[in-house]
Amino acid sequence: MSKLGNLGARLYRGEVGYDFVAKRKIWYGISILITITAIVGLAVRGLNMGIEFSGGAVFTTPSTKVSAESARVIAEEASGHTAIAQKLGNGPLRIQVSDVTTEQSRATQEALAKKLGVSTDKVNTDIVGPSWGDQIANKAWTGLAVFMILVVIYLAIAFEWRMALAALVALIHDLTITVGVYALVGFEVTPGTVIGLLTILGYSLYDTVVVFDGLKESSKDITKQTRFTYSEIANRSLNGTLVRSINTTVVALLPVAGLLFIGGGFLGAGMLNDISLALFVGLAAGAYSSIFIATPLVADFKERDPQMKALAKRVRAKRAAAAAKGETGEAELSDAVPGAEDEDDSGTAGVVAPRARGSRGRAQGKRR
Repeated sequence: MSKLGNLGARLYRGEVGYDFVAKRKIWYGISILITITAIVGLAVRGLNMGIEFSGGAVFTTPSTKVSAESARVIAEEASGHTAIAQKLGNGPLRIQVSDVTTEQSRATQEALAKKLGVSTDKVNTDIVGPSWGDQIANKAWTGLAVFMILVVIYLAIAFEWRMALAALVALIHDLTITVGVYALVGFEVTPGTVIGLLTILGYSLYDTVVVFDGLKESSKDITKQTRFTYSEIANRSLNGTLVRSINTTVVALLPVAGLLFIGGGFLGAGMLNDISLALFVGLAAGAYSSIFIATPLVADFKERDPQMKALAKRVRAKRAAAAAKGETGEAELSDAVPGAEDEDDSGTAGVVAPRARGSRGRAQGKRR
């Protein structure tokens, strides 16, 4: 078994682990800082909306030796607006100008035709009105709202309302960061961007549900034992799925990174940037939120429940009594090996794991 696979198995059995839940205030602080940065970037710079949303014109030229940069300069001088020009293969050019009127688009078409030395009708012009873009934006917001509502309803039924609320906070966290990065970077927002945003919500929700499912199983009949608090069980469930979450995120990020950095950056296929940036930032933010935000939030919400408060009090009392009786060695063993038997407690499926054994099936310890 590989080192990573061995680590994953030990995490799953609870033999090793990192206390994510206990350090949740650190993760909350980091998330708040990142979110504030994203909101400030969005407020100051705003989003660079594509012509599908803001309206504008797209000009497609016949094959030409004129560079994309020269065509961009001509289009900006003729229209008075910012233009984006791209070479389509080795021949035609595609020039996009936002917020232009019909007169400005006609002047731009004539200027491009003159530069290329062709007749005006050889430069194809497609004009998109701002009202059409408003319809797309409204439908996108409606789809996002419906998605959020359905997610909350499903999680509340399948798990509980606290988990639904934590997942909703994590999804909003991922969306805010991704949109804020778009504002800071200045990439154009297109329908492909909207598709990317909806896609990352699915990925983020998948990782969160995997952890929640393990937590639901581990916390069955939790009040019948006095070995672990709810936060400790939540942390065990999170560690049990940690390697799986990392693996799935890395595998998903690799092809997206290829689209963003190689396709969009090195090869200059700028049209890939609108969807690849959303996927790259969103997948990374989704993995972060499922580990550092969603599960710690559930633990926070759950620990406010009177039953969980009473359980935590019993756990602390039992540990204090064990320490007072000089049973610290046994208590440390129970914490290090969560499967250690406790004759005073009722067994709980998912909470109590089998005792660690030696290579011959014998309990570890001194041979007789």
